[in-house]
Amino acid sequence: MSRKATTTARDPASTHAGRRSVEPEWMDSRSVSAAELAHCLADLERINRFTLAYRPTLRWLDAMISRCGPYRRYSVLDVGSGSGDMLRQIWRMALKRDFDLELLGIDLNPFAKPIADTLIPAGLPIRFETSDIFAFNPSRRFDFIISSLFTHHLTDDGVVRFVQWMDRHAVRGWFINDLHRHAMSYVTVKYATRLLRLDPMVQHDGPISVARAFDAAQWRRLLARAQLPKQRISVRWEFPFRYCVSCQTQPSMTSPS
Repeated sequence: MSRKATTTARDPASTHAGRRSVEPEWMDSRSVSAAELAHCLADLERINRFTLAYRPTLRWLDAMISRCGPYRRYSVLDVGSGSGDMLRQIWRMALKRDFDLELLGIDLNPFAKPIADTLIPAGLPIRFETSDIFAFNPSRRFDFIISSLFTHHLTDDGVVRFVQWMDRHAVRGWFINDLHRHAMSYVTVKYATRLLRLDPMVQHDGPISVARAFDAAQWRRLLARAQLPKQRISVRWEFPFRYCVSCQTQPSMTSPS
């Protein structure tokens, strides 16, 4: 499947207006091949390293585990795990901090698991599944649930449903790491991906991802719709142009079996 290295995302002025873009990303198309997805995910991993995308999630998880007590095994679920780059970063942090973690990545795309499996050295405590999270057994739970660059792929209703799902399935806390919809971010992504000659899918989807993302007010509206207690939730801006939403679940919740 041939794709032109052009973008059809809306005018950058609309990326910080009140309404998110609903323009689809190529990555979400069923016509994307395994080879195309693998090449796209490899470039996205390079971008994530360059833009310090992993740092907020690693910092939150480190703090949460340290607070809960690092001397036991914790389960971590990464939703929309793609090539597994976030879980590989978490594993490296766990080695340095002597944390005992069981890591699972879930992605709806059937090509994501084989791509991620090839990048995981044998013996690492990281597994991947192809699954629809909303089809999970209600009793299936994890100490921590994270997602990175996932929620902007969802509709507003989907985000509300996802937040509620995380709150039911996370025993100790959950964390969302996603883009901040802003004109400067839009323009930077649009021209940087072209200048660096990244994968055509990245060039196309990058600006659209920004246009589909959120600002603080929208996050607060969506969280209010989810009817979660405000005292358990934090919405924070992180450099460069990210919003991170975190939640510590109720202390009375018990660990997963």
